[in-house]
Amino acid sequence: MSDAPPPLTPAASLLGREVLEIDLKERLARVAYLARDEFANRHGTVQGGFLAAMLDSACGIAVTADLPEGMTAVTRRLDTSFIRPARIGRLIVEARVIRREGRAAEVEAQLMDEAGVVLAKARAELRTMEQRDS
Repeated sequence: MSDAPPPLTPAASLLGREVLEIDLKERLARVAYLARDEFANRHGTVQGGFLAAMLDSACGIAVTADLPEGMTAVTRRLDTSFIRPARIGRLIVEARVIRREGRAAEVEAQLMDEAGVVLAKARAELRTMEQRDS
């Protein structure tokens, strides 16, 4: 169990991930991402797949923050709702573990702009497992 930020993977680096807060008591992770110009769709806003990746990443952080050493979590399902277009720039995701029993976890997350306007939401189901060496 650790409140230290997870190591930066290539995907996290691409998304410009910065862990802002991990609150084990509240089972909450706040994570910032940097939506770059390359993430734009034909409308000039962030393509939904990148937003889903940000939500997925934060959900994983929320679950793994409270796991014992040597354990990890993988996403089994991610249901995403896009509410408003997201502009290029800094975005914040708040992900909260709402249930964890045995190897199963459920997380709710919302992605916001820096003003706190909710742009997308997700509900994720994750499974915990022993971490494998690559």
